[in-house]
This record gives sequence, structure tokens and C-alpha cells, in this order.
Amino acid sequence: MKEETKGKSLLKLLLIIAATAAFCVMGAMNMADIKLGLDLDGGVSITYQAVEENPSQQDMDDTIYKLQKRAEGYSSEAEVYQEGSNRINIDIPGVSDANEILEELGKPGSLQFCEAGYDEEGNITGFDNVVLDGTQVKQAQVGLIEGTNGAADEYEVGITFTDEGAQTFAEVTERNVGKPLAIVYDNEIVSAPMVNEAITGGQCSITGGFTYEEANNLASTIRLGALKLELQEVRSNVVGAKLGQQAIDTSLQAGVIGFVLVVLLMIAVYRVAGVAASVALSMYVGLMLILLVAFEVTLTLPGVAGIVLSIGMAVDANVIIFTRIKEELGTGRSVREAIESGFHKALSAIVDGNVTTLIAAAVLYFLGSGTVKGFAQTLALGIVLSMFTALFITRWLMQALYGLGCQSPAMYGIKKPVEKALDFVGKRKICYAISLLIIVCGLAFMGVNKVNTGDMFNYGLDFKGGTSTNVTFNEDMSLDQISTEVVPVVTEATGDQAPQTQKVAGTNEVIIKTLSLDADQREELNQALADNFDVDKEKITAENISGAVSGEMKRDAVVATAAAAVLILLYIWFRFKDIRFASSAVLALCHDVMVVVTCYAVFKWAVGSTFIACVLTIVGYSINATIVIFDRIRENLKLYPGEERKAIVNRSITETLSRSVNTSLTTFIMVLCLYVVGVSSIREFALPLMVGIVAGAYSSVCVTGPLWYDMNRLSRKKEAPEETRKGKKKK
Repeated sequence: MKEETKGKSLLKLLLIIAATAAFCVMGAMNMADIKLGLDLDGGVSITYQAVEENPSQQDMDDTIYKLQKRAEGYSSEAEVYQEGSNRINIDIPGVSDANEILEELGKPGSLQFCEAGYDEEGNITGFDNVVLDGTQVKQAQVGLIEGTNGAADEYEVGITFTDEGAQTFAEVTERNVGKPLAIVYDNEIVSAPMVNEAITGGQCSITGGFTYEEANNLASTIRLGALKLELQEVRSNVVGAKLGQQAIDTSLQAGVIGFVLVVLLMIAVYRVAGVAASVALSMYVGLMLILLVAFEVTLTLPGVAGIVLSIGMAVDANVIIFTRIKEELGTGRSVREAIESGFHKALSAIVDGNVTTLIAAAVLYFLGSGTVKGFAQTLALGIVLSMFTALFITRWLMQALYGLGCQSPAMYGIKKPVEKALDFVGKRKICYAISLLIIVCGLAFMGVNKVNTGDMFNYGLDFKGGTSTNVTFNEDMSLDQISTEVVPVVTEATGDQAPQTQKVAGTNEVIIKTLSLDADQREELNQALADNFDVDKEKITAENISGAVSGEMKRDAVVATAAAAVLILLYIWFRFKDIRFASSAVLALCHDVMVVVTCYAVFKWAVGSTFIACVLTIVGYSINATIVIFDRIRENLKLYPGEERKAIVNRSITETLSRSVNTSLTTFIMVLCLYVVGVSSIREFALPLMVGIVAGAYSSVCVTGPLWYDMNRLSRKKEAPEETRKGKKKK
């Protein structure tokens, strides 16, 4: 670390504080521009009905999935779900003009590729002989053709076919070389590109000097037509938030309270370094608010989870660095040397921990859908920011504070070298038994729940579907009135403890979504609403709806989580050059998820869309603590080559124990504030998340290191007999 004059140090400090203040003010001013999801701010709700009278469930499912992908073009948090037997509802957050959305979205209709009839001059006179339909189109997107020699850029439409469509398209283009092929949407030709050659690769491009708007419109039409069913609009509404302003306000209050408590804890434990971290964290918050607007991220409850997690990881990076500095001071180094060495030695653990979480976020974004994407966006953004603020801003601040006279070791805290390590390995069988007992208990309760209720978990509306009831009140009900007056009546009449409500903007209509109601329950609800609010029972309508979390979305979430675990395993294997490190880390991840799943089964917590967010948060968070311990084991293996593996593991866990406790504590504080201050829907999310944080801290300290030790011991046992046999042969 370079020595700086007090003048330069003061200038650096003032510049950083000024920049932090500016970012925080800009972030606060931008808060009103952050796009909020349907659960926090409302949006547009559109209902389509299949033209076919009795569509198959498979066709409905396929159409819902494709519409989900289409709707995500407007917002990654869009929800698409079935209503009744032949209707599909689309909720798009962050917008307020239903007509504009309908105009842009268009009416999904039938798409066909036809051989065209044409006259002697090459003009198309009609079309017949349908050779392909929309179901054989996998994707259509806009591509750029860069202009050369000063020519303007042009755009093209690239089409990818399914395997079946690719084979048929190859045959069609082979016999139509030099002829146009008509693309027909709702019996109108939208494009008639000339076939220049036989196309056998399953991909083609349509060119013609398109502007971006022209190419995008054609691509959108092809995508819309690639649906199993032809749909027609039934209704469209602007709806209010599911959670309401109270949820937003309480979440902000919880965030502020949690942030202040974390800052106080950091200063109390790490002193001068804690002050530097507090300024860096403040800059992180300001930048996060600015970038949420800049990248047009739609913020929902799972997105809030990603931000909470990334704040925890921002604190974590600082804790790793500061713990290292205290250790270096404990060995007798000067403050200047300790700061430089602390940042250097902490770098690998910070990078590895954040990269593994970033891998998980990237996989979840590209393979997931709906709320999974929103979670991944905020998490990835937070990780990048947390690394920047921890590795650069905190470092510059500490250099400035050192230059201004903060040069006494007592100002940073001193951690003496470990004289006697705690025997974590020796107690591993007890820890294994506790973990196994919890998981077995969870599996047993899943079985009992399955027998008693038909489901292993208490699936909520998002997973299981239910009944959507539309009620027109005699007055315009505020969100607070709905929450405090209407919801209790609905709960008492239906038994559903977590009904969802939405206002239809500009009307007195409220949409109430509950678990499935039979005829008697519907009548009881209607009567209760009439008795308590004097509504006209004849104007109350109800429809069965599917879960907003479709089967395809569940599959995407599972596939994405599995793929993330595999990639994390490969990365750790590559970085640590030992498959045993990677295997024990992934097993610990599975352990943490299973502990939370067990709580869902035992305590019958409602499993909704927040369940997915909780699981993903745990996957992203708990790996970080494990990486820190493994990084210390790797370091100690080099420092103490003659020491037994058991002693190495115990030493490494003991040396990093304060870091594990402090990081888990700061993140736990943030989530605890959400639980204490937040509304019921926020608490449903915060409670399992707290369990996951505790489980992650426990597994990192008590399970992963001992698992690695046991894997090493088993591999040495397998190698020993072989070496013995070789030795005997040599003799």
C-alpha cells in the first residue's frame, strides 16, 4: 500500500463520501421510476379464450407456455395461467395502458406457410397447399445486417424450426427454389419471401431491406402464430397490486432498520474498517437503485430477495477482508502491511464465492422463467456491485483513513492466531446424525401429508390454482380497506388463510383469488360478501383458474437449479483441483435446501411462488460460506504440509468461524427485520429464508469440512491396498 500525504488522503476520502452521497440522493430520486411487478404495483390483466370449443389440456398447456415466453418480452415477471377450461389469463406488471398492450401484443391467430400461386410477371395471385403451420416454428427473432461501404444497416428475421418442421421445410424449399413462399397469418399474407436455395439446416432468414420496426413486427407475428390454439380477446383490465402499498412501505422500513443495525454491528466489531464498510455499503445501495432503473428491472418480491441476498454478500466480502486484517495484525504486522495483506489473501475467497453465485444467477436467468428471471437479475446485479464496492471502494477508504492517522492496531481489532482449534471433525457424526434426522423427518412428513391430503406440501394458489371471484362493490375500496375488511371476510367464508386480491382500476371491481371452492363454498362466500358489504350477488362471477406457476415454469426452475449445481461443482473442481471439495459443497447445498423443504412439510407453510425464491436464495447464499472455509483449508494445506488432515480442517473452520457467524448474523438481521416489520405475505417469505440462513451457516461450519475430510480418508484407504500390493511385487 502506497504511503499518501494527509492532503491526498483527505481529498480521496471527501471524493468518495461526496460520490456516495450523490449516488444515494440520485438513487432515492430514482426510486419512483423503478418498475414494480404485479405483486407490488399492479399492471394489465388480459384474458383470451380459445376459438376451439373444447381444446385439449395439452394444447392449452403448450399455448400457456408459449404465451409466457411472449409476455416476458414486456416483463420478466409476467404471469400466464389458465382460467376455466378454455381461457388464458395474462398479467403483465409495470404497465397501465391495456389498449396499448393489446395493440402491441396482437391477437394470437393461426400461422401457415403456403405454396403461392403467381402470374407470369411473378405477382402472387393467391395461396394454397399449406405445407407448414405455426406449431412447427420454434423461434423467430430480429437480426442485424451491417451496412458496408457507407450503406445503411438493415434488419432480417431469423426463423428456427422444430425437428419435424426442419425436415418438412427442407423438402418444401427444395421444390420451390426460385419461387415465393407465402407466410399467412389469419388468412392474410404477411410476407412472401423468395426461396433462393434448398434450406436443410432448420434455420432460415427473411431479408428485404427491413427497418428494425418492420422486422420486429414480422418476427412478433410469427411468434404469436406459433401457438397451439387460436385465441380471441375476452376482456382486459388494469389491475392493482396484489400486496399493496403497505407491503412496499414496510419492506422499505425493514430495509432501513436492517441496514442501520448492520452498520452498527460492523462498526462495533471492526471499528475503523467497519466505518469504511458502512460508507461502501451506502454507495452500494445508491448504485443499486440507480441501476434498477437503468436496466429497467421489474422488481417483485423475489427480486427483493435477490437484493437482500446481495446486501448480505456485500457485507460478507467486507467481513472476509476485515477478518484477514485482524489476523495479520495478530501476527505482529503493521497496520499498513495488514491492510495490504488482508485484501490480497481475501481476494481468492471473495472471487470464488461470488463467481459461483454469479454462475447460479446466470443459469437461472437463461433457463428459468417468470419470477425466477427477476430473482436472477437482481442477484447478478447485486453481486457485481458488491464486488466493486468491497474490493475497490472499501480499499480506497481504508487507505484514506490510514493516511489521515488511523494507524493504531487497536482501531482495527486484533485476532490472535488459533492456539487450540475446536474439534469439528471429531463431532462430525453427531452433526451428520442431526442433519439426517431432520431430512428423514421431512420425508416422513411429506409421506404423511400425501396420505392425509393428497399433496406432500400445502400448495398455495400459485402452484395449485383455485377460484377467481369478481366482485363489484358499491364504493371504490382502497387497498387498505380490502386488506383489513374484505380479506378477513373471505378467509372466514372459505377457510383460505392467504387469499389474493386485486383492484380493477377505474371501477369498483375487485378480483379475489382463493383455493378451489365448490358450489357450496362459492355460495357461502357470495352470501358473506352480500351480508357484509351489501353487494349484488347477481353481479358476482367466479371461474376456476390454474396455478400462475405452470408445470413448465416448475420444470424450468428445477432444471435451472440442477444445471446451476452442476456448473458450481465443475467450477469448484476446476479452482480447487479436487473433486472432493466440489462434491462436499454441492452435498451441503442439497442439505440446506432439504432442511428448508422439511420445514415446509412439517409446519405446513404455504408453497407458492415465494417458495421458488427461497430455494434459489439459499442455493445462491450458502455456497459462499463454504467457499471461504475451503479456501482456508487449501491455504493451510500449503502452510502446514506435515499436519494431519483432521487438524487442518479443524484449524481452518476455527480460523474462519467468526467470519461465518458475523456474515450469517448480518444477513439474518436484514431478513429478520423484513419478518418483524413486514406484512403477512412478506413474513411468509422471510420465515423460511431465515431457516435457510441458519441451515447454511450450520452446514458450512459443521458439515462441509468434515465431509471433505471423510472423502479424503476413504480415498486414501482405497489407494493404500493398491500401493501395498505394488510394494510386495517390487520385493
